[in-house]
Amino acid sequence: MAWLNLAAMVSCTDAEGPGRRAALWVQGCDKRCAGCCNARYLPIVERELVAADTVVEQLAAAQQRFALEGVTLLGGEPMLQAQGLARVAAGCQDLGLSVLVFTGYTHEELTALALPGVSELLTHTDVLVDGPYMAERPEQHRNWVGSQNQRFHYLSARYDHRIERDPAGAPSIEIRFKSDGSAQLNGWPVSFTKTR
Repeated sequence: MAWLNLAAMVSCTDAEGPGRRAALWVQGCDKRCAGCCNARYLPIVERELVAADTVVEQLAAAQQRFALEGVTLLGGEPMLQAQGLARVAAGCQDLGLSVLVFTGYTHEELTALALPGVSELLTHTDVLVDGPYMAERPEQHRNWVGSQNQRFHYLSARYDHRIERDPAGAPSIEIRFKSDGSAQLNGWPVSFTKTR
């Protein structure tokens, strides 16, 4: 059985990729990019262990409830949990959902390192966004990426480069208040005026 160490999950968001999506953040990252917007997800510690099949069931329910277009996998570093996420991505594609994955590794690094499960995850990925976040090179024109060095790789025919500048994907943040009074923030907190 494949497992995931989840940091957070949002069943429906408009801020983490094209269309209405679910988003999963895994816990743990070895990249440690300065200025990372998900710094609390960097430590490689146990958060919430969940079976990959259970996550697919939750996503299937979310798809029915919210008419989702896809799922976005973030972190932390998804490639450190590629085996479990490959199972999730395959299940999502079986449901007709698109899969968008963000990684701090470059595509070339992923090929060279051959981390367990990565090739399977990429097989079930529609769009891979790669590269470390570089605070000194902020991106001000493309959707969803934080720095200019990050690249979109279209691994299926589901999307193309037009999503990068689609006004519907303009940077935004979402705030959710939980029953315990805490707040959960997701999206990309930007301080610039976006120009196209």
